[in-house]
Amino acid sequence: MTGIAARKALIVIALLVAWEAWTRLFHVSPLLFPAASTVLAAFGRSLANGEIPGYALQSLKVLLTGMALGAAIALILTTLAVTTRLGGEMLQTLTSMFNPLPAIALMPLALLWFGLGTGSLIFVIIHSVLWPMSLNTYTGFVTVPLTLRRVGQNFGLTGWRFVAGILLPAAFPYILSGLKIGWAFAWRTIIAAEMVFGVAGSQGGLGWFIYQNRFEMNTDLVFAGLLTVIVIGLVVENFAFRWLERRTVLRWGMSASH
Repeated sequence: MTGIAARKALIVIALLVAWEAWTRLFHVSPLLFPAASTVLAAFGRSLANGEIPGYALQSLKVLLTGMALGAAIALILTTLAVTTRLGGEMLQTLTSMFNPLPAIALMPLALLWFGLGTGSLIFVIIHSVLWPMSLNTYTGFVTVPLTLRRVGQNFGLTGWRFVAGILLPAAFPYILSGLKIGWAFAWRTIIAAEMVFGVAGSQGGLGWFIYQNRFEMNTDLVFAGLLTVIVIGLVVENFAFRWLERRTVLRWGMSASH
């Protein structure tokens, strides 16, 4: 793990060096594309004065709420889909209808239904994560080997007990993949939504921070906001998701990765 982390750190450092060299060698205007050192300095200042942590915390709070609700609904839909024929047909129909529909296209309706607040943000996040998570989970459920299904049936497991005892553990690599996809989709949605909704509640999120600084032509702070999303993504991927993967997929021998 240490070697992997070191190599990943070197890749990030190499990208920062290339970024800095490109802006310096070609005299790129800092108003259009500031140097890496300028962005890192702006990021450090905003981190020290608590500005970026406040915006990031607000975004994370709304994002995690939307993801949790989306995951719960996805689990209900996929459970119905694998336990009843009608549930399967309903899930296939709903995903065909709503999965291609961008969450951002529902923002006007969200404003009408839930007003200008966190409710609207949570609604569009649920939509963005629900369908990819449902598809991944359902794919995992239907690809569980017949032998494992028969074992559950021999133990008299049906309905929710069958899903929890047999399907969830066996399909967990697919579920974890769905969580990662949902996490990425949720960030795209909340940043775009916050740039339109603005401040939802008492504190704006990172999307509003980026939009506000773009409007004021503080390009270094715009990049600092984008860098914050990247840093959060790296931390969650390499610590939270990796820890979950080690505790489940790798421990259960469902992956050859180390």
